[in-house]
Amino acid sequence: QAQLVEFGGGLVQAGGSLILSCAAADSAFSSYAMGWFRQAPGKDRESVAAINWNGATTDYADSVKGRFTISRDNAKNTVYLEMNSLKPEDTAVYYCAASYNSGLRYSVSDYNLWGQGTQVTVSR
Repeated sequence: QAQLVEFGGGLVQAGGSLILSCAAADSAFSSYAMGWFRQAPGKDRESVAAINWNGATTDYADSVKGRFTISRDNAKNTVYLEMNSLKPEDTAVYYCAASYNSGLRYSVSDYNLWGQGTQVTVSR
């Protein structure tokens, strides 16, 4: 019954790349802002990237800016996170989230639907 499902997590060496995808079952996907969050052990869940309803605007955490790219394909009800030049500190569980708002959102509390998460581990 999950409305958001993440794919693409795994183990990668530092400097490598991964592409995460998130498939949405909600028929109103194209009206939602979407985001990627991550949570490392012992740390709070943090916003990594956000994208508005039509992909016209995006934003990124300073720690990933220039390395990660968020995109969406509304025809496929899918959002992506391309992760390049991965570092060990990127290791976390990554979550896809949807907001009923159409504009960019950054706080956990701004999101209404969540995936179950996918583990990304970056080795040295």
